Parts: sequence; C-alpha cells; structure tokens
Amino acid sequence: MSMIAKTPFQFVVCINNEGYQASLEPRKIYQVVPDAEAESHKMLRVIDESGEDYLFPASYFSPISLPQTLIKELALAA
Repeated sequence: MSMIAKTPFQFVVCINNEGYQASLEPRKIYQVVPDAEAESHKMLRVIDESGEDYLFPASYFSPISLPQTLIKELALAA
C-alpha cells in the first residue's frame, strides 16, 4: 500500500532533514510529485527548497490530511 493517497495534489510534512539541510526544513509542508517507482524503493519525490522535485527517503516525511480549500491554495501557490 502506498504511503500517499491518490489525489491530484498530495502533501507531506518533513520530520527529518539529516543529510539534506539545504533542501529540506523540518516541520515544513512539501508537495509530493507522484512517482510509483520511487515509492517502490521507499523514496518520495517532493518539490524541495530549490523549487525542483527530487527524491528523498519516505521516512523523512509524514503524510498529512488537509482541507480541500487549503490543498487548492497550496497547489496554486506552487
């Protein structure tokens, strides 16, 4: 089972940035880019601080549920 629900826009919160301090901030919300192959390797593709999508260990994030109105606002801000 995938860590992330299959919706148009998915978000996670960073819970660890060890080794990725320049790319990830703890307690910050990141948008997930769907990547089934990455997930099969226990990785997530997220849009990091550079604005580009990169692979990071899935264990560095926790999935979160957000209200649809907030999801739309976050997606528009990206």
